[in-house]
Amino acid sequence: MPWIWLAGAIVLEVLATTSLKFSEGFTKLLPSVLVVVGYVGAFYMLSQALTRGMPLGVAYGVWAAIGIALLAVIGAVFLGESLTWVQVGGIAMVIAGVMALEMGGQH
Repeated sequence: MPWIWLAGAIVLEVLATTSLKFSEGFTKLLPSVLVVVGYVGAFYMLSQALTRGMPLGVAYGVWAAIGIALLAVIGAVFLGESLTWVQVGGIAMVIAGVMALEMGGQH
């Protein structure tokens, strides 16, 4: 069950961060509201994952790795931002590091 909460937190954080790009320095109302609501919701859902027994390092590591990967893809596909092979390799290393953190914590 904590993984469902974490997944929701990641989705809301990605939505909020993407909206931050469109808020134009908080001058656009709707994207600005999505930023605030998204981040508040994301942190609430993260807290629920932690309350339900997910280790902090694992939760934050998974959140960061998946969030980085999703935002990089969204930036490249929808926002015209560049994504080089070096960046893709870096994202893969972050994901591999989080996997090592998770596997290392299992008994």
